[in-house]
Amino acid sequence: MNPKEPTTDAWYAISVRHKFEQMVSAALAGKGYEEYLPLHRSTRSWSDRSKELDLPLFPGYLFCRFDVQFRLPILTTPGVIAILGAGKTPVAVPERELDAVKTVVGSGLHLVLWPQLAVGSSVLIERGPLKGLEGITLDIKKKCRLIVSVPLLQRSVAVEIERDWVRPLSTSNAARRISPGLPSVAKVA
Repeated sequence: MNPKEPTTDAWYAISVRHKFEQMVSAALAGKGYEEYLPLHRSTRSWSDRSKELDLPLFPGYLFCRFDVQFRLPILTTPGVIAILGAGKTPVAVPERELDAVKTVVGSGLHLVLWPQLAVGSSVLIERGPLKGLEGITLDIKKKCRLIVSVPLLQRSVAVEIERDWVRPLSTSNAARRISPGLPSVAKVA
């Protein structure tokens, strides 16, 4: 199989060595694989200067699309630790989760890393650059945030949103949609 051909293979989360995310991403792309390393802009300050850096949104992880039957080229890439999964069986990341992360990263809104949350009631974003996404909403310090999760990584991303962008989904609709990877609502004072 030629990795440069268009593919319908699944996405997998790849665990990589600390601070090797961009090197592994470039190596996988060089091998012809479709990879995705979500980055966010962060300002770092030192005593004499400040600098804006593009840092991995999920440090130690990136995503790659490939046929799981032919994973040896992925595993032998310098810096790769493992393909995430259950035991020795890789588990695919649902495309809708990756699409949600891509939408949040591409929105240009301020991002904050967030711990994985328990499941509650779902909301739908009806307006703004995140229109169409479902997620968890939180009220923190009088600011409304949307949480998008990737349960396989046990990581989430929080993005500030306007309160009037959100519409709660009905309880029955939310219960039907909730599964690992589908965000939900929780209120924090």
